[in-house]
Amino acid sequence: MERTLFEPEHLLFRESYQKFLEQEVAPNHDKWEEQNIVDREVWKKAGEQGFLGMDVPEEYGGGGVEDFRYNAIITEETTRGGFSGVGFMLHNDVVAPYLLKLANEEQKKRWLPGFCSGEIITAIAMTEPGTGSDLQNIKTRAVRDGDHWVLNGSKTFITNGINADLVVVVACTDPDKGAQGFSLLVVERGMEGFERGRNLDKIGLKAQDTAELSFTDVRVPAANLLGEEGMGFIYLMQNLPQERMSIAVVAAAAMESCLEMTMQYVRDRKAFGKPIGSFQNTRFVLAELATETTAVRILVDKFIEQLNDGKLTVQEAAMAKWWTTEAQVKLIDRCLQLHGGYGYMREYPIAKAYMDSRVQTIYGGTTEIMKEIIGRGLNLS
Repeated sequence: MERTLFEPEHLLFRESYQKFLEQEVAPNHDKWEEQNIVDREVWKKAGEQGFLGMDVPEEYGGGGVEDFRYNAIITEETTRGGFSGVGFMLHNDVVAPYLLKLANEEQKKRWLPGFCSGEIITAIAMTEPGTGSDLQNIKTRAVRDGDHWVLNGSKTFITNGINADLVVVVACTDPDKGAQGFSLLVVERGMEGFERGRNLDKIGLKAQDTAELSFTDVRVPAANLLGEEGMGFIYLMQNLPQERMSIAVVAAAAMESCLEMTMQYVRDRKAFGKPIGSFQNTRFVLAELATETTAVRILVDKFIEQLNDGKLTVQEAAMAKWWTTEAQVKLIDRCLQLHGGYGYMREYPIAKAYMDSRVQTIYGGTTEIMKEIIGRGLNLS
């Protein structure tokens, strides 16, 4: 379908990023899958070409353009290429808003230039071994001690966890205040007591470093408090809608690319003397999937516009997140079926897409949590 979301400058940006992926990512991604982490050098090259911190003001080394459509282009092209190890989405879409909205001038000068150049790789640490989506049950604790916070606890499933130089950590700073007792502390590489555990062995996203992090009496300078003390949970609720829209952008792009590769496969693959695309069942399945893909694309593009205009609600972001990712998982499963036995082979892109897609309904808030958020907004009781 024809998309009306982008202006000519976005199309030029897309072409530039496609060339970057072709030159710097495609030749290396298989190696990164084997080593379970991307080389840090690709981050610096992305920074040099302006693909990190597009919405960061120019005075801090960024692109100076506050427009989520550029972020969406990065995510779409990375997804279409199957380059799931590249953690730019987490860096640009999830962490950047915290630094831009909450950091004071001193913090911005200290962190944002490296953020944009790729010399500082970022992560955000919310999830704990016993909490999952239950953020209010976070046990990581920070206690004020003079000019420092003493941080203790552990986090898991942290994207960019091994490579990260700067981690925004959600910690309880006042256990007696409930949701008003959480704060955001920025932990930096090299702080004593900050350790990385395993690079977790996932069924998909093999090149993406997803780690366990531990904090043992880490003395975090008070100057690394992000925003106001006690406002952490509110900050999370304010920023999660953009993260969820980023996941929906992945879903839409993955559906389009998998549908396209499957249609090409059924044109080429023959059975009983003719292309399997000529069978009625194949046509009917692909007719359904093409319709669902178009519906997902229309919703995602509309919500990107609303996000850019500051009008996207928490409930709408939750709708986009659960519906598109469930549609993505369903579509890829059916596309793999049309590939037959070859779809089960790792050398076929559909197999990789199948494994990479499964987490989409889990991270950023599970489907069940998304439905709960939507349900609460319906004022049913």
